[in-house]
This record gives sequence, C-alpha cells and structure tokens, in this order.
Amino acid sequence: MSDLRELYQQVIMDHNKRPRNFREIDQANHLAHGNNPLCGDKLVVYVKLEGDVIEDVSFKGSGCAISMASASLMTEALKGKTIEEAQAIYEQVHKSMTGEETDRNLLGKLEVLSGVKEFPARVKCATLSWHTVHAAIDSEHDISISTE
Repeated sequence: MSDLRELYQQVIMDHNKRPRNFREIDQANHLAHGNNPLCGDKLVVYVKLEGDVIEDVSFKGSGCAISMASASLMTEALKGKTIEEAQAIYEQVHKSMTGEETDRNLLGKLEVLSGVKEFPARVKCATLSWHTVHAAIDSEHDISISTE
C-alpha cells in the first residue's frame, strides 16, 4: 500500500505542476463548467466529438492539486475513446476512488487515482472533472458538486 501511496503522490504532483491538455479547444462542440464550492475548484471541460468518438478533450481552470491532476489524467485517458468507453472508464475510476472492486485492466494508469480513497473528503475534488466531462458530452452546461 505504501508503494501505491507514493506513486499516487508522485503522479498527482506531476500532473498538477504540468497538466496535460490544459487549453481551450477552438473547435470544441461540447463544453461544461464544473464547480466544487467545498475547496474552490472551478474548471471548464472542452470536448470535440466526431460522431460518438472523443476526438479531443481539454480543460482550463483552477483548483487543488487533486482536482487539476485528475482532470489532466482524465483528458489523456479519454482522448480517442467512444462515449461508451469513456462511461465505462468513469465508472471504474469512481469505483476505485470509493474502495469498490474494479477492473484493473480497464483502469490502466488511472488506478493511481484510487489513492484518493484514503482521503474521503477529497473524492469530490478528484471526480469534478469526470462529472463535468459527462455533462459536456450530454450537452449540459454547468454542474456543481454538492458539499453535503
């Protein structure tokens, strides 16, 4: 478990300091705003869909290290996936963060996000971008993670 915790911390710090796909997509045809009032995380997720394939996905915003790192990891994982594949990945990521049994093959390097289960109050930080991309794909425009 200490190896996973160390890897979790390294990956979170790396993706927080150097977030991948931290940009707007000029030709995005879907977007949503996400807000976590608990810790002040705010982001916009941009998605360019071609049919049911996520051709490109990115984000802009600010927030805690976990929120920014999770968004960065998410964009890398979802690019090129179908909406159905993205939903399956989200379900596995959410299960991993809440301590449920997961399909480790489907998670791949996203398994590192399971480290957030050690900090239950931070699960909302880590899932904000995932909820927001889901809202973007479904053409909803704003979401807010409840603090209750």
